[in-house]
Amino acid sequence: IYSLNLELVFSLLEQPDWASLTLGVFVCQACSLLHRSIPHISRVKSVQDTWDASEVELMAAMGNTAAKAKYEQKVPAFYYRPTHTDCKLLREQWIRAKYERNEFEFIEKQEPYSAGYREGFLWKRGRDNGQFLSRKFILSEREGALKYFNKQDARDPKAVMKIETLNATFQPAKIGNPCGLQITYLKDNSTRNIFVYHSDAKEMVDWFNAIRAARFHYLQVAFPGASDEELVPKLTRNFMKEGFMEKTGPKHTEGFKKRWFTMDDRRLMYFKDPLDAYARGEVFIGSKENSYTVLSGLPPSTQGYHWNHGITIVTPDRKFLFACETEAEQRDWIAAFQRVINRPMRPQEYAGVKKRAHFFLFCF
Repeated sequence: IYSLNLELVFSLLEQPDWASLTLGVFVCQACSLLHRSIPHISRVKSVQDTWDASEVELMAAMGNTAAKAKYEQKVPAFYYRPTHTDCKLLREQWIRAKYERNEFEFIEKQEPYSAGYREGFLWKRGRDNGQFLSRKFILSEREGALKYFNKQDARDPKAVMKIETLNATFQPAKIGNPCGLQITYLKDNSTRNIFVYHSDAKEMVDWFNAIRAARFHYLQVAFPGASDEELVPKLTRNFMKEGFMEKTGPKHTEGFKKRWFTMDDRRLMYFKDPLDAYARGEVFIGSKENSYTVLSGLPPSTQGYHWNHGITIVTPDRKFLFACETEAEQRDWIAAFQRVINRPMRPQEYAGVKKRAHFFLFCF
């Protein structure tokens, strides 16, 4: 009978691999590894093992639905809920926030990222020398900005990043640190990148969610009639695609050069190095209704490329030529471009076109 009861519980989920006996929840294999990192809170067991009666009764008494109602009862709308595709840091801190720190049962525990003001030190990569140095950061919803200072006692900030254009995305592999965060903002109508990290994982995720909270409250004022469901996807975004491609200049007679490309919504930017502060060039990718298309391959007369898997982006004004090292990369880039081109443009994106239309500096 206990075996049948357990099978009934399993049938309510999508083939779980593991369970937390202490929390009474079923988890996937990837999350089970994270649960093992908090053994004082969660003791995991495979569903393939032999279960005794008390264990089955515990799982039947709690279960994922009841656990969610308990441990996620007060999750702020702006708080990032990671998926299985997110980095380990986000997934682990989500688990710890729920089960170890009980942050979503007691609102006062959310103060580090919900107060509207946050101050602290982060290790920031230098724009020119590439060294990470400790810098003071202040996030203020009242001032509508994130600022950082080169010296601890400095009165004037080195940079002021408007919350309006602020974005943050975890980039542990690119930055080379498990807590690596890339922050972008618009400066003089160009994208500026800064790369930061903190040795404490919770501290870094708190900064990330504080930025999301500031963005959320800004958008609530900017779009008073919008629902939380409409605003939350706009708080932060991951890049659609990143990686190396070769490119040539506007006349298509220059040799192809290897560059790092980032597809951020409708902006395709390229950099000499993945950790450059500024893009060497940027192009706006519009929609098919505006005569944008992406093609596999390069024009027959094209010369000077080393990688054989070409891509041509056709815009109303000109063609952009790229080459990928592998066929798989070519497919992935074409799919990313096609997703953008297939999506109708929003009114505010038309305004962006007038400001940055086809700004693409072919600096080698």
